[in-house]
Amino acid sequence: MLLYISSQGFKPTPSVTGYFGTVKPDPNFNAQNDAAKLKKAIETKGVDEATIVEVIAKRSNAQRQQIKAAYQQSAGKALAADLKKALKSDFEEVVLALLMTPPEYDAFEMKRAMKGIGTNEAVLNEILGTRSNKEITALKNTYKEGKRKIYKHTVHVLTVSDFAMLLFQALFEAGENRIGTVCSVLIDILTNRSEAQLYKIFQYYGQLSKDSLAKDLEGELHGSFEDCLMTLVKGALNKPAYFAERLHLAMKGLGTNTDTLTRIIVSRSEIDLLKILQEYKRMYGKSLQEDILKETSGDYEKIMMTLCGTP
Repeated sequence: MLLYISSQGFKPTPSVTGYFGTVKPDPNFNAQNDAAKLKKAIETKGVDEATIVEVIAKRSNAQRQQIKAAYQQSAGKALAADLKKALKSDFEEVVLALLMTPPEYDAFEMKRAMKGIGTNEAVLNEILGTRSNKEITALKNTYKEGKRKIYKHTVHVLTVSDFAMLLFQALFEAGENRIGTVCSVLIDILTNRSEAQLYKIFQYYGQLSKDSLAKDLEGELHGSFEDCLMTLVKGALNKPAYFAERLHLAMKGLGTNTDTLTRIIVSRSEIDLLKILQEYKRMYGKSLQEDILKETSGDYEKIMMTLCGTP
């Protein structure tokens, strides 16, 4: 099923350097001590979930990899396997996700999206449409199933104003072959330009058209093409706002899509979750944490709130 994503609230946002993750390395980190704490928590009658949250959610991914190695050495078993036996439901899912490296987790989610009858295209678009070239390369090296190609295109040497004009012409002046032109031009631009270049391109485009690129695309594309390209465009326009919208839709209406909630919060926790929290508040007038508290419960709620930076 395709996920429709509106263009509301998406404006070009300049790239800002710095660390915007909510999870930071523990300055007093000791892998052996953490491995021992987790072993005791797993073996405690009823399982000590609080300790698991405290250790797993408050360590960087690199530190978690060291904990896994220390646990394997001391216990003679894989930490993930022992946690899988001890935990259950959504809490288990997020803990196991945090133990994977980022490329491993992306590959895991892609395989799950393509498993069984049908494909969850929204998940594939989210992952492939928002990762950097470096992240895509790491994902391709990790992803072993099948021979799937991930966006390979020729790089053209043009100025940002030339690109803006190409986008404008592709949408309004390409005649019968317009859709094909839109797709080829967009994919080339969106997958081969830096965030700073894309920011300037979208600025120029705004001078040519009365509407934003995202708004113009909504009127020209349909179905899977629209979802895929809108993901690329929105990720380039304002990636934190894109993820904020995905999180909002995951908790909107009856039921909560905990798969999406987990995937975004885990994968962005050491990248830009602080920015996502800011965009969520700006776009919806309430904090992401408020909605998480309303829509989740128990240990899953606790670990998600911890990942969002709540003490």
